[in-house]
Order: sequence, then C-alpha cells, then structure tokens
Amino acid sequence: MVRAIVDEQGSVRLGRRVARAGRLGRTARRRRGAAETDRNRSCIIAIVTLTDLKYIVALARERSFGRAAEKCFVSQPTLSVAVKKLEEEFGVILFERSPQDVRITPAGERIVAQAERVLGEAARLTEIAAAVKNPLAGPLRLGVIYTIGPWLLPRLVPLLRQRAKEMPLLLEENYTHRLVDKLKTVELDVAILALPLAEPGLVVQAVYDEAFRVLVPAGHPWAAADTVEAGRLLDQPLLMLGRGNCFRDQVLDLCAQAGHGGPQVLEGGSLETIRHMVASGVGITVMPAAAVDGIAPDDPLLRVKHFRDPTPTRRVGMVWRASFPRHQAVDVLRRALLDCKLPGTRPVST
Repeated sequence: MVRAIVDEQGSVRLGRRVARAGRLGRTARRRRGAAETDRNRSCIIAIVTLTDLKYIVALARERSFGRAAEKCFVSQPTLSVAVKKLEEEFGVILFERSPQDVRITPAGERIVAQAERVLGEAARLTEIAAAVKNPLAGPLRLGVIYTIGPWLLPRLVPLLRQRAKEMPLLLEENYTHRLVDKLKTVELDVAILALPLAEPGLVVQAVYDEAFRVLVPAGHPWAAADTVEAGRLLDQPLLMLGRGNCFRDQVLDLCAQAGHGGPQVLEGGSLETIRHMVASGVGITVMPAAAVDGIAPDDPLLRVKHFRDPTPTRRVGMVWRASFPRHQAVDVLRRALLDCKLPGTRPVST
C-alpha cells in the first residue's frame, strides 16, 4: 500500500515535471518564434528597394498619387500598390488618403526623411565613381530659378560647352523651395538661386550681385526721369510675380523699407508676361537688370529706369550638397557664371 502511494506520488511528481517541461518547451518555442519573426522583419526591411523609397518620397512631396506617379514615370496603380505594400511590410500607415488630398502621417514623415537620406547616400556611389574617373565627364544636373534662367542660360550653356565638352547640362527651371528639395533628394547636383539660403547639408557660395531696375511704359511720367526713388513705387500700380516667388518677396521687402503701407499689386505669371503688361500701359514693375538692360533707350513701348542710390540688388549664388564629390565641376561652373557678365551684375569677392 505504501509502495503504491509512493508510486502514485512519484507519478504525480513526474507529471508535474512533465507539465513544467511542457510549459518551458512552449516558452522556448515562443521565444524562437519571436526571434524568427524579428529575423523575418529584418529580411523584409532588407528587401525594400530604392524604387520603393523614391515612390514614397515623391508622394510625400506631391500629395497626389497621380502627380507622384507622373514624377516617377509609372502608372498610378503601380505606385499605389507599391506604397500600400510598403505600409504593410513596415506595419505602419505612412499616408492618410482622402478623395481630395493625401497627407503624410507623423510616422510617415520620419520614414520619408530617412528614405531621402538613403537615396542621397545611394546616389553618392555613382557620383564618387564618376568623380574619380573624371569630374568633368558625365551630365551635370543644374537647376535655375525662373527669374534667372531665361537670361543666364543663353550665355552659360555655350561657355560650358566650350570648357567642359563631356559635361552636358540637364537643366530645370523651378521655384527656390522645389530646387532645394531636389538637391536634397539628389535629383539635382547644383542650383543657381537668389540668396540668402541656409539649409543643413547644403553648401552655399555667392557669385554675383544684380541690380534692380524700374520698368515703365514709354508714355509714363517717369519715362524722362534720370532715376526713381524706391519710395515712389508705393504710389503706383505695381505688377509683380505671384506668391511663392522669391523675387516677389524681394520687391515687397524693398517697398517695406521705402515707406509705410504696401503697393497696389497686380500679378503676372512670369517676368516676360509682366513686361508685356507694362508695355500695354497697365502699370509699372521692378525687374532684375539682366532681364531689361538690353531694352533699347528708344524702345517704342518701354523705358528702363535706374533706382536712386543706394541701388537695391539681389545676391545670386550656387548651392550644392556638401557630399557632392565633383568639386572641379562646381569650380568650372562658377568661373563660367562670372564670365557670362550679365548686364547690371557685379562679382562677389571671395
């Protein structure tokens, strides 16, 4: 009887040991499963492609699947499926969708910022290889703001063609903020902008100062004046570029310094459009010197007037990524910019 009890107790104790062993086994399996899940997640992250990253960066910038797809040269369904797949792999929502808009989430902002850095570093591989071989060989992706490009590029392109025949220019005209974004995402190599500009990771180098001019209709009361005071702009209908253009901001700053209140503003889509509106007698405008100094003094429709000293100016410079390795290409570009000798400009001493 006692033996049977002992056997029974032994069985009980053994059963408890087996139960504990079973629990430990299940815990170990769970841990192994979690570790394998972590490894799988690592594998998932590892297979995210640079193309995927380009898609989410473009969508964050454009806030439209259609426009982002156009920028990436793919169909909208292709981009939409890729973004959704990436969200599933990351396990987070990157974008909030609505019929009217696409908005990036806080998690999406962090991931897109990292994606931009990854794309930039990936692009450096080809940049470094090209720079080692020949910094003046291979295309240079150059951005120029709208209020500089039409007058600078006809002089700049032939000069660079002579001095760096193996370095064709891939050109883009755009607004300052968009050119800066494209520098950061390595879609551009160098941009020519109006300064000042301060952005982390970008190098800024001033090149020249450009004077402002007043453009008036040939029959305007100021047409016979030698110079014009900046303060008098406040008394006239003033044609200006639309909001978001840095040259508009510079002209408004000039008016603010000249007196209280603001000018009577009429908007035009481009400097050339504004020039034609002035010629038709709608109002007057302020222009960069390079855009108007070539107008003949006896032009039948327009008169170019200098400001009374001190002449207002804007500073123009080059901007590129601090990591951009083709320093010789930047130097050649700077010398060519100075040798363009645009009217109304003065080199900045370095």
